[in-house]
Amino acid sequence: MNLFNTLTMTKEPFTPSNNDVKMYVCGITPYASAHIGHAMVSIVFDVLRRYLEHKGFAVTHIQNFTDVDDKMIQAASKSGDTVLEIAEKNIASYMMEMDQLNILRATSYPRATLEMNSIINLIEGLINKEYAYNIDGDVFFRVKKSIDYGKLSHRKISDLLAGARIEVDERKEYPGDFALWKKTIVDTDPSWESPWGYGRPGWHIECSAMATTYLGDMIDIHGGGQDLIFPHHENEIAQSESFSDKKPYAKFWLHNGMLRLGQEKMSKSLGNIISISEALNKFSSDAIRLFFLTSHYRDPITYSEENVISQERALERLINASQLEPRGSTEVKFNTDSYVQQFKMAMDDDLNTPRALSVLFNIAREINRNQSISMTLEPLQSTLKMLSSVLGLSLTKHESIQTNDSSEDLINLLIEIRSDMRKSKQFEAADKIRDGLEKLNVLIEDHNNGTDWKFSN
Repeated sequence: MNLFNTLTMTKEPFTPSNNDVKMYVCGITPYASAHIGHAMVSIVFDVLRRYLEHKGFAVTHIQNFTDVDDKMIQAASKSGDTVLEIAEKNIASYMMEMDQLNILRATSYPRATLEMNSIINLIEGLINKEYAYNIDGDVFFRVKKSIDYGKLSHRKISDLLAGARIEVDERKEYPGDFALWKKTIVDTDPSWESPWGYGRPGWHIECSAMATTYLGDMIDIHGGGQDLIFPHHENEIAQSESFSDKKPYAKFWLHNGMLRLGQEKMSKSLGNIISISEALNKFSSDAIRLFFLTSHYRDPITYSEENVISQERALERLINASQLEPRGSTEVKFNTDSYVQQFKMAMDDDLNTPRALSVLFNIAREINRNQSISMTLEPLQSTLKMLSSVLGLSLTKHESIQTNDSSEDLINLLIEIRSDMRKSKQFEAADKIRDGLEKLNVLIEDHNNGTDWKFSN
């Protein structure tokens, strides 16, 4: 199996040192509802995990939650809820949506707020090795001391800084030095005791600490979206390998392409997002998964409802073929080995899911061609179902929830009334509306830009 390694910019044979593959995938910052860009990341690495397990590997899969950072604090300030309350609510929604998308649960989901000892120990080690320095309770990493800084994004430090948003702080030794620990400024902000005073960790150090705590010093696969290459993953490598005296942090760095809505990258900060719950209200989880798998994971992909609807139709062909009853009387011996081999060759070539999917549709065509001839289609149908399951496709018919305009209007009105109540601090009355809607199988999710709702299945 060959995988494209962002670190070397080449496809390399994937040969883990033992049967246990250690995979760390950067998770969400749960300050708002997750969007389908997050679904894309989860589906890509779910398929990778499923295929590795299909090949006989045992995968230890770690995915973190960044449950304390500037965005979490800003969201809490706007909503009036605590950071913990916002995190709990959005993590619960995210996990439910991942289950609906048929994403295998990770081995563990560490949360930054629960890993403070390992984070502080890592920072202390970097200070002792003179890779970090403390200024009035803020701790910064010395970028220039990391001589190979920029090796993941394949650019020089000066080039990286030219296109980056640098946090201006005249106390830094160098403008590109990044925060490992931030001292508490506002007493109400989340904070922890440390050797440098009360504060909280920086974003990058959280992942280094959680990855090494749960997977050890050497990770086989470190994954995430291409937007994380710089600065997040670049900084992760720098601080982790500085702490370990240049022992490699991860063997393979895998990054999926960006999801676009029109001409722009989809992101919460741009405000042009489609939430996962919104997509699941309109489409089956298999169609959403199929939409992402029709493009190679490293390529950019543009989201549109028309594109997903076309995958609903394609999905029907696979479902119908998997359930087709034979009408013939002839004993036909089907050789499915070639299909399995073609599928394997596609997936071994850097997870080429478009080519792997073409194998599934070829099997479906053979099933349809032989329905009136063969007295059994079981070998072909079993192979179709088995290979589909490797891609996480369930091949079950999707029953869409039927609503009429008047019922949706009523739900929207109740949510609007609840929003007004929350703004006027009438939380008990607002909660009654929420609880009443839940009894009618309507789930609501609050976020910075308003409230989404969906029917529970």
